Amino acid sequence: MQPETRYAMAGDLRIAYQVVGDGPMDLLLVDQWFSNVVAQWRLPPLARFIERLASFSRVILVDKRGTGVSDPVPLGGLPTLEEWMDDIRAVLDAVGSERTALLSGAGVSYLTILFAATYPDRTSALILVDGYPRISAAPGYVPGLPADLPPEDAEHIRAGWGHGVLLDFLAPEESGDPALRRSYGEYESLSESPGMAVAMIRMLYESDVRQVLPSVRVPTLIINHSRSARIPPAISAFMAVQIPGARHVEVPGSSNLIWAGDQEAILAEVQEFLTGIRPHPEPDRVLATVLFTDIIDSTRRASELGDTRWRHLLEAHREIIRAELDRFRGREVDTTGDGFLATFDGPARAIRCAVAICAAVRPLGLEVRAGLHTGEIELMGDKVGGISVHIGARVAALAGPGEVLVSSTVKDLVAGSGIDFDDRGTHQLKGVPDEWRLLAVKRS
Repeated sequence: MQPETRYAMAGDLRIAYQVVGDGPMDLLLVDQWFSNVVAQWRLPPLARFIERLASFSRVILVDKRGTGVSDPVPLGGLPTLEEWMDDIRAVLDAVGSERTALLSGAGVSYLTILFAATYPDRTSALILVDGYPRISAAPGYVPGLPADLPPEDAEHIRAGWGHGVLLDFLAPEESGDPALRRSYGEYESLSESPGMAVAMIRMLYESDVRQVLPSVRVPTLIINHSRSARIPPAISAFMAVQIPGARHVEVPGSSNLIWAGDQEAILAEVQEFLTGIRPHPEPDRVLATVLFTDIIDSTRRASELGDTRWRHLLEAHREIIRAELDRFRGREVDTTGDGFLATFDGPARAIRCAVAICAAVRPLGLEVRAGLHTGEIELMGDKVGGISVHIGARVAALAGPGEVLVSSTVKDLVAGSGIDFDDRGTHQLKGVPDEWRLLAVKRS
């Protein structure tokens, strides 16, 4: 359950905030210049990032004025860094935080740099991830930067705002993920308007806090991604020289969103810097139930319907499957053509989800088949692999129209669940050792 949203008063304005966790230290996360403390919990990778931070700290989240569910900026103007600092102080006062670590991503590093330099007595540490003190070109600064926001970029952002457009700029390797793009698009639209978004980004290109860097006198960690998509790593190196005693770390990856890509690489550096303890690596092999689905006779149906009608039908099919995955706590791993791969932490839920999917797509005039297997899988970022995944795929390939076929491993693990099966005999699965007994879930 997401935490309660509360409000602090900054002058006459109400500033929304949330508090997560009860760790021994306070940590203010300022992910971007825009935010929505309510909608962020519907963006799975950001929600996971916050929950990991809350495992070792008390995390403070804030919607600065003009963003999210906080009051708008009066007269439709732009907020200033000074006003945003007032918002942070108001929230820290409201939660009783006397000294707070500041963690910020690209786009809002101006604010945390300025706050740390202005209020060192209230700042226990400063952590900048792909941050910058200036993002536009200047004499003697990092070469190759644009003079201001390119007009074509401004138009692309304005037209695509609310549809995950910033992924194109800040996480291009993940921008093709339809589920992420959908949830991030919602987060954009609930955080800021398209016109204000472009105006704010233009303001970022006009801002410069380079002269403030030598005045930052708190413990500072600077992290950048080695193949940074948008923010040149040389900027992090520049800040590391300018901030006295700053520690500079480079992590693999290209994303310039603090929660995108390999979160654990960022989180490990943050936790070690703040606590002195580096977390153990997340296990790369777990027990899970894999589910494969695909549409029966999809090639024939696509030919009959034509490209446009088939595309619309496919999208409706995908929306149904994603709704059922959400309902049964499944995790979408991959979508290719007319097929889905998902994982579950419980085989009974996986079976019930598969049965629900088969029933839910029939009104569309579609029949899908589904296959399930439970075993140890390899975690490879957002993807999965291993022999158990191959077994699940081979089981699905043998299922008939509207049929949910499972391996005997799945059947044995759901004893007592009330789920009944029909025996489909033993089979040799292509590329998989030994023979496997397969069973079909009985239709109710």
